[in-house]
Amino acid sequence: MNVSAADRERLDVDHIERAVPLNAMLRRRFDGRYPIDAFGFDPQIVDLVTPLFTATIRVDTEGGEHVPTAGPAVLVANRGFGILEPAVLGIAVRRVASRRLRIVGAPAVPALGGLARRLGAISASAADMRACLRAGNLVAVPLAPTWLRRGAGIPPRPLLQAMTTAPIVPVAVTPGGPFGLAIAPWRVQFGPLVTLPDPYDPGDPLAAARFGEAVRDAVSDLLEQPIR
Repeated sequence: MNVSAADRERLDVDHIERAVPLNAMLRRRFDGRYPIDAFGFDPQIVDLVTPLFTATIRVDTEGGEHVPTAGPAVLVANRGFGILEPAVLGIAVRRVASRRLRIVGAPAVPALGGLARRLGAISASAADMRACLRAGNLVAVPLAPTWLRRGAGIPPRPLLQAMTTAPIVPVAVTPGGPFGLAIAPWRVQFGPLVTLPDPYDPGDPLAAARFGEAVRDAVSDLLEQPIR
């Protein structure tokens, strides 16, 4: 099937090819010409609200070359309590890779969960994560929250095997304030891909557990690096 340039633009919910004027976005919404994928993701809504975040949250990035500009990948990042880390990470990914981010952890509450899915969240299930990666998306997996945003939390064990089906990029997200206070500027550090030193079977639970420890160590190392 031949797909026109206009259809490719409508169907691409992952890449941000160019800035679309606000009046064009609104016209498309009134005309019903905007994509919503199988997970409920509405990229046009994300593009509309992102300027509000970027205008109020300053984000500095390092290591952006480690984020793939195409194809599936898992970004594993530390997290405090709240929604700021996912928002900051989404801003950083748009800047370094011109891609929209999916984030694991849509709440299982009808109204709130539906809104979160519109903004790019998916459920914390291995099935949804695998499906999202098969579709070629970037998926962010937060480690368990830590108090005062210090250190890397525990990896989500039910998702470890699904994580090994795509490249894994460790990420450290830290605020500018002391004691983990959410004060700008935020710093997002992307590290090199996490690998194991020997061959492994992606379906092996033991290999997945080893990956979990390796990625947690990689995030911890990034968090300990001094600010440049």
